[in-house]
Amino acid sequence: MEKLNWDIIAGHEAQQAELRAMLRERRLPHALLFVGEKGIGKKLCGRVLAAAILCGQESPCGHCENCRGVNLGSHPDYFELVPEAKGKAAPIIHIEEMRSMQVMVSRSAVQAGRRVVLIDDAETMNEAAANSLLKTLEEPAGDVTFILIARARSALLDTIVSRCIPLSFGMLPAETVAAVLQKQGIAPDMAGKLASLADGSIGRALKLHADGGLELRDKALAFLLSLPELQLTQLWQEAAAMGEWDRQRVTEWAAYFNMLLRDLLVLYSAGDSQLLYHRDLRGRLAEFLPAFTQRQLFAMAAETREFTRRLQSNVNLRLQLEGFFIRLLDCR
Repeated sequence: MEKLNWDIIAGHEAQQAELRAMLRERRLPHALLFVGEKGIGKKLCGRVLAAAILCGQESPCGHCENCRGVNLGSHPDYFELVPEAKGKAAPIIHIEEMRSMQVMVSRSAVQAGRRVVLIDDAETMNEAAANSLLKTLEEPAGDVTFILIARARSALLDTIVSRCIPLSFGMLPAETVAAVLQKQGIAPDMAGKLASLADGSIGRALKLHADGGLELRDKALAFLLSLPELQLTQLWQEAAAMGEWDRQRVTEWAAYFNMLLRDLLVLYSAGDSQLLYHRDLRGRLAEFLPAFTQRQLFAMAAETREFTRRLQSNVNLRLQLEGFFIRLLDCR
């Protein structure tokens, strides 16, 4: 297990510098909000910051009891809140977990003299949990630092955002993602391909590799190629089959489908563009290009984004898929 220090974070140099300056100048706020896409290193940065706070140094030493405790997830003054999924429902942070955290921070620090709470995927808090957190942020008990991690400020209550100092994290360059993958033993050719598909997310690239490479991408491609001739009976069959998947898998499939639509739009603008996600599919996508107009592709991309948003709710997955597929047919 790697020791928690700033050196293990890939990219985000400006954000690291700002956080280290806050620590060095002792102006760290009681609540921070890390904003950016999933899998780009926000949570790792939050853990390193937590280790530094509890270690009492600008850069965590990695050797003391506080650093080891955060690294192992066993520090009595460090608390992580993460969403939990029940069945096929979307992962949620419930009020019960929030109350457990509040009990912890209400007590005196056990080891480090202060406490740190990291809330991952904070946008998944249900209404009760969000309102409960707001009260804690308004009246924090003792010396406690909150680190909230979310994809977008707009996904949280304005009243919560207003009580945090926000820090935005951008997507990582493909070269940075590929370098991280190669350090983990992935061959350079495969690392480059995964990095181009991951859209700046190390987490997405690693998950793609762990899930067997390009299987989901190829399923999304097969569906896209079938759309011009797709019949309603086939649509019901497709929705029934995908309705048996878990929600995260469907979300990933939708991401690949959206990337393919984006690549088609790029090819419309410049057939020799190097900006394609799926460069290895350039020939097949170029052959397919006449099947849809740009207007149709834009409409399908908009429907895909809306479908992805709806996947965050707990509406029946098969019904969502059927509705999405019907709307795609209407775009033809």
